[in-house]
Amino acid sequence: MTKTPRFTPAPKIECHCDEELIQRAWEFFQMLQRRRSIRDFSNRPVPRDVIEHCIRAAGTAPSGANLQPWHFVAVNDPKVKQEIRVAAEAEEKEFYEHRAPKAWLDALAVLGTDWQKPFLEIAPWLIAVFAQPFRILPDGTRSPTYYALESVGIATGLLVTALHSCGLAALTHTPSPMGFLNGILGRPSHEKAFVLLVAGHPAENACVPDITRKSLEEISSFVLKLPEKSA
Repeated sequence: MTKTPRFTPAPKIECHCDEELIQRAWEFFQMLQRRRSIRDFSNRPVPRDVIEHCIRAAGTAPSGANLQPWHFVAVNDPKVKQEIRVAAEAEEKEFYEHRAPKAWLDALAVLGTDWQKPFLEIAPWLIAVFAQPFRILPDGTRSPTYYALESVGIATGLLVTALHSCGLAALTHTPSPMGFLNGILGRPSHEKAFVLLVAGHPAENACVPDITRKSLEEISSFVLKLPEKSA
């Protein structure tokens, strides 16, 4: 039997004039253009409340059929972080030394990365993001979610933005395969690790690769309404 949808008034959004919209959009861009993937982290602690609020922000992401097919595991236990590092480095060593094609290694060369990942222990928080391609219903049967990867990708983007906006640095780490995270973190088999976020304060001497981002013209195009012809 199809459920009848229920509606409630949309949250009020403060109305701004065009000039204010432009200014707010520009300020948001200015804030985000300082975001960089950091690999040199400080061990300075970050309060749990900060991470909780950022995860709450991630949970506001849109999702297919509002099924919210994600789960976030935040880790600051040193022993667990060490276990994750050992498992991640084993996969990364295999990747760099045996699995990665030359073209991929060439693309990574400008970033100066290798299989060693000390930041997994140094940074105060690791946040493992899991996607749920299926959900377990109360009767124990499995039911598919919809657009799970797209939904989790959007939520992860919001999480990275939230971390940056409150003054923290973040790194998206994706050792492949990441099945070891299910075992270490006790997540069910129907969940798939999507990304491992490293979060904390950058080290005082932190450096980033000297790279640039594509321009607006390179990443976008606009299909504009043509001016109406005068009678």
